[in-house]
Amino acid sequence: MIDNEEATPTHHAPQVRLVTGSSCSAAVPTQPAAARAVATAAEPGSRRGWASVGAVALGAFVIVMTETLPVGLLPQITDGLHVSLGLAGLMVLVPGFSAAVSAPLFFRSSGRFNRRSVILVLGLTVLVSNAVVAVAPNFVLVLIARMLFGATLGAFWTVVSPVGPKLVGTAGGTRAITIIAAGISGGTVVGLPAGQFLGDLVGWRLTFAIAAAATLLVVVVQTVVLPGIPPDGRTHLRDLLGVVTRRAARFGMAAGAMVFIGQFAAWTYITPFLMDHTHLSSGVISLLYVIYGCGGIVGSLIAGSLFKRGVIGSFAGAAAVVAALLIGLASVGALPWLAGLLLVLWGLFWGIVNPGTLVWILDAAPETPEAASAVNVTNLQIAVAAGSGLGAILVSSTTLQTVFLTAGFIVLASAVLAAVAARFVTLARRE
Repeated sequence: MIDNEEATPTHHAPQVRLVTGSSCSAAVPTQPAAARAVATAAEPGSRRGWASVGAVALGAFVIVMTETLPVGLLPQITDGLHVSLGLAGLMVLVPGFSAAVSAPLFFRSSGRFNRRSVILVLGLTVLVSNAVVAVAPNFVLVLIARMLFGATLGAFWTVVSPVGPKLVGTAGGTRAITIIAAGISGGTVVGLPAGQFLGDLVGWRLTFAIAAAATLLVVVVQTVVLPGIPPDGRTHLRDLLGVVTRRAARFGMAAGAMVFIGQFAAWTYITPFLMDHTHLSSGVISLLYVIYGCGGIVGSLIAGSLFKRGVIGSFAGAAAVVAALLIGLASVGALPWLAGLLLVLWGLFWGIVNPGTLVWILDAAPETPEAASAVNVTNLQIAVAAGSGLGAILVSSTTLQTVFLTAGFIVLASAVLAAVAARFVTLARRE
């Protein structure tokens, strides 16, 4: 279903037909021409189509791995390039701002390019960024390479988020999105512990060189597997504005921003929390990160089934659980076994919340999925930076427990907002 105030078709909106549900009917856009063109190369639901989704998920994996890799390498980078820890932290912060700016700009300028070619070029750009970091003689060049990566990050999520339904058809679209989201969790699994492990084993430069090699391997796989993916052909500024004027999208943006602010206010400081407050060793922490990421993969795969019952309700419920887990960590996180259990459950339910933000926005503006994705990328990247900044302010003026407690209540506010939104707006429903 589509919110009544948003259902007025524009001159470029696709035809809409009704799909009856348990107690109501939903307006669902018919498959656009671009999706039908993809179906010629890979029939919806075919092995080729799902293999293509897997290849895109591998791209998401390597993107997130590259994004998180510096977190475990910052001490080595500061020593190697003779910069302060705070300055080295820009390697994590700068890509977020770069992605927030690049997403709408890329959407506006990329309308005529085949999406297969775009995905491959973006993969090669990530490869170049990792290779430059591996050999850069100074921090300025490292930061330029990370800015390039951030711009690629924003463009990648703008293009890739709506690609899943194009590859396997409308009926499998939500599951395709959640599989791609599982690639995000997989990148988290590898990025954090790999940064620590490989950094200790071969040094930070060779670690980025290995990341460049892994990126090349993914690009090769995508070259073999991905079919041609024609663009939608609509990259107008009015499409971006059209997304943010929809009430359902505005609710989704607000709830998504709040949950990401809370998530990253806490997640940015999870390592010092586990080391200084829970008193866990670095080896145990690395293992917990792996389990956290595996929980995220499971959550992402479960999300596909949950979203069929209701995206907003699933998001609200999962966000409420994440809030409770963060508050629980603040309260009882000094107990190692309990902190470990709460962290694993955090990964599981974040694996539902994370794709929920995307599916919410895409279903709020089904006629312009790439515009919706661009708006979502900008919104969430700004929220990530705001959350990290809030955590930095709190950790410098209060305690780590206060950081997690504050983060928990922010996430809880997001869950409440989503529950309210469920009463006022409805979303397009996939078959």
